[in-house]
Amino acid sequence: MASGDLQAHPGMLTLARESRGMTQAEVAAAMSKAAPAGAAVVSQGYVSRAESGRLAVAEDRLHLYAAALGYPVDLLCLDPQVSGVGVGLIHHRKRASLPSSALRRIHAQLALVRMQVSGLAEASATADMPHRFSRVLLDDFTTAKDAARQVRRGWGMSHGPVPDVIAAIESAGGLVVVRNLGSELLDAVSQWDGLQAPLVLVNDHAPGDRCRFSVAHELGHLVMHPEPGTPSEQEKQADAFAAEFLMPAADIRPAFADGVDLARLAELKRVWRVSMSALLRRALTLNAITEWQYRTVMVEMSALGYRTAEPVDVAPEQPTHVPALVDALLSDHGLAIDAAAACARLLPEDFKRLYVASNRSLFTEPLRR
Repeated sequence: MASGDLQAHPGMLTLARESRGMTQAEVAAAMSKAAPAGAAVVSQGYVSRAESGRLAVAEDRLHLYAAALGYPVDLLCLDPQVSGVGVGLIHHRKRASLPSSALRRIHAQLALVRMQVSGLAEASATADMPHRFSRVLLDDFTTAKDAARQVRRGWGMSHGPVPDVIAAIESAGGLVVVRNLGSELLDAVSQWDGLQAPLVLVNDHAPGDRCRFSVAHELGHLVMHPEPGTPSEQEKQADAFAAEFLMPAADIRPAFADGVDLARLAELKRVWRVSMSALLRRALTLNAITEWQYRTVMVEMSALGYRTAEPVDVAPEQPTHVPALVDALLSDHGLAIDAAAACARLLPEDFKRLYVASNRSLFTEPLRR
């Protein structure tokens, strides 16, 4: 399609704006700043009407819009639903104090990451790679703990601690991407429509131990919750799934046989690579300690500041599938940065920042252009 025939899609204008965390007024101001000298000032009302589909955005105004949002023009012309980037049902492990505006931004980022990775996979001819995810629907006879056991068995995982949660998801065909989500009130967010590969977006700020639990929590949502339900109940189920997935009752129960104190929790944290507080809760749910013992240790942890910063660091896990995909495009396929960025419908500078700067493997040998 010729550039003069391009026209923005209202849904994508909204999605792109929210992914940048901008208000309509801020977009209008950025468009006005990018406009040639003497051009009419763009109002917030214009942006509002554009997003609602009450006016068409094309030609010069389309280019101003793209400049204001920092995305290629062709991205703004896509229909989010037709392009497979519609948000759909999203799960997230967040704190109640997270503002709705921040949540909308993260949801928009998730949708665009889906599109970016899909574009890269199509360019490398790996878009139709199979995955081994399947639903485990809960009922009177199947609990969240049963679901976690089924996933571990189905993925052929050995007994004991999970060496790498992200690696387990990627080995099963899932996609994991780490991003700065702009808030410390949310650790991870996930989406799966039952057709494309499941996607988990992980906040890069979370400590390694908490990140592992959050990713396992999202895995529980992906497997157990294909439809909206009672949020509080689904969150409890996802927590129960994560606890059993990371700390199977049959494997960890003997570790609590001699009692639980701070020294023992720190020792177990090194082995199971989950937080001391998660281990303490696990001991309680398995009836290895009493409620009084649980509260006593929690008071000790609070007094020592462990509720905000625990001893024993757990190295954050890193995804490898998407970095390898980018590596293959740039190195094996000889794709230039600009061409790879176009596949992801990103500007080259954004593509390099998001997909190349953190990909150390790209710098182990010269790129073949």
